[in-house]
Amino acid sequence: MSHDELDPQQTLLPGIEPADDPALNAVAESILRDDPDGSRFAGAIRRSIDMLLDGQHTGRYRWDQLFKTEKAHAGTLIEINLQREFKFTDGKRMDYEIAGFEVDCKFSQTRFAWMIPPEAHNEIILGVWASDTDSIWCAGLVRARSEYLNTGGNRDAKRTLNVVGRGAVKRLFWEAPLQENLLLKLPRADIDAIFAPRSGQKRVNELFLRAQKRRVSRNVVATVAMQDDYMKRVRSNGGARSNLQPRGIVILGDYTSHGALARQLGLPVPGPGEFVSARLVRLNPDRPGVPYVSLEGERWTLAREEDAEELVPKLPTI
Repeated sequence: MSHDELDPQQTLLPGIEPADDPALNAVAESILRDDPDGSRFAGAIRRSIDMLLDGQHTGRYRWDQLFKTEKAHAGTLIEINLQREFKFTDGKRMDYEIAGFEVDCKFSQTRFAWMIPPEAHNEIILGVWASDTDSIWCAGLVRARSEYLNTGGNRDAKRTLNVVGRGAVKRLFWEAPLQENLLLKLPRADIDAIFAPRSGQKRVNELFLRAQKRRVSRNVVATVAMQDDYMKRVRSNGGARSNLQPRGIVILGDYTSHGALARQLGLPVPGPGEFVSARLVRLNPDRPGVPYVSLEGERWTLAREEDAEELVPKLPTI
């Protein structure tokens, strides 16, 4: 769609407020049409952060573990992964062309602190912000008008949004959930215990032992294992599933049957590429009304701290 073809009176999708910038509205409508709930956008951000940390090869899981040059590369990775996800056309002047209009993508670690170069003045900016620590992200659109920009700039003449410009941002997704980086949420003592063993298998065992009843992403497993065959460290036949089985710990994956078991027990349901571990015990008749699952003809329920460990049956893998 060209500028001439755009209908300024077009109907906008829910959540998009009318504005005096039909081109910006058209870009917003296009993005929301392709990603109404922001899940594709969030996935691209998550992949970008994980690529930057490269936990499988470095064991890193925190932003402050990155080198300065790596942090500066974050915006480029997010720009690339968003284009891969949505197949945005290359722009002639800016990063993308969306709905027929030039759009420049900017990322910052501080909300609204997008650095806008002189060549992007008066262009549409797709601003992205994310916090791995808080597991949230934002994305919005703004026209980089001169009246929206601070007068001062850095030595490259890049400028940030002023108060008026921040208020003019059309919020596409705001404080939306980002897939949790579990290693940022666990207590320091648990992190130290997980990374203490020299063996990648023992580190993965410790992860599922200490991070029970929480979603564990495949990337977290890779970061802890620090091995090419990290998924083997989760499976049975020598992996964490068989190693922890005598202690009553099951590791649910993204199988259909595992999702059903998680719902029956009131556990988080693993999403694609996720795992949830929990310790089970045989159901005591003295505990009526407790949620349970049937495994190999017996009833099993979530263990209490005082319950003794016992060998749990293998889970179905369908």
